[in-house]
Amino acid sequence: MDDLTRRSLGALARFQIALALIIFLPAWSLAYWQGWLYWFLFGAACVGVTLYFVRNDPALVRRRMAAGPTAESEPTQKIILWCASAALIATYIVSALDHRFGWSQPSIGTALFGNALVLIGFYGIFVTFKENSFAAATVRAETDQRVISSGPYALMRHPMYTSALIMFAGTPLALGSWWGLLPAAAMAGAIVWRLIDEERYLVRHLPGYADYQRTVRTRLVPGLW
Repeated sequence: MDDLTRRSLGALARFQIALALIIFLPAWSLAYWQGWLYWFLFGAACVGVTLYFVRNDPALVRRRMAAGPTAESEPTQKIILWCASAALIATYIVSALDHRFGWSQPSIGTALFGNALVLIGFYGIFVTFKENSFAAATVRAETDQRVISSGPYALMRHPMYTSALIMFAGTPLALGSWWGLLPAAAMAGAIVWRLIDEERYLVRHLPGYADYQRTVRTRLVPGLW
């Protein structure tokens, strides 16, 4: 196993452990099949996507190893990611507390639909990564970076964020909670804030991005915005 694979899988293992704690401690029960199903599918998707790109595009994996608020160099993006991180953690905790106290009781079909949304979101992110090797986890423009306008980028300017919104909309449903949609909505707001600020940065630092904006008018959802 090479160093990049080892580091990538190690980071995923630590994340999965943290995710299990965030889900099952507030639920205060291991008899939470929604939590187990989500945790397994999410982890399996992360491992599958990571191993694919370690093999086929290691540069992308290296770009995405540095993530989170502390990795950002832009002050506004640091603030945005702290807000997004808080909203994401709240989504898990509220959903788990909902299960514990029975605030809402979505059907089994709703939970399965939520997991389907999570997997659809993962697939969208996978397609985006295949198209754009420069899809780093931080907002930046590299010296050799070019504007990508093919594949999903021909339809919308931020297909990865569109996919993330689908995934995070499905997360509370997969965990068997309606109340978890409230912090998930805050997460969506943080994503919109991030992409607006990111576009200001790209117009200044990535040649050709302003022309791309004029060509592809849709940011997230074709026909809406």
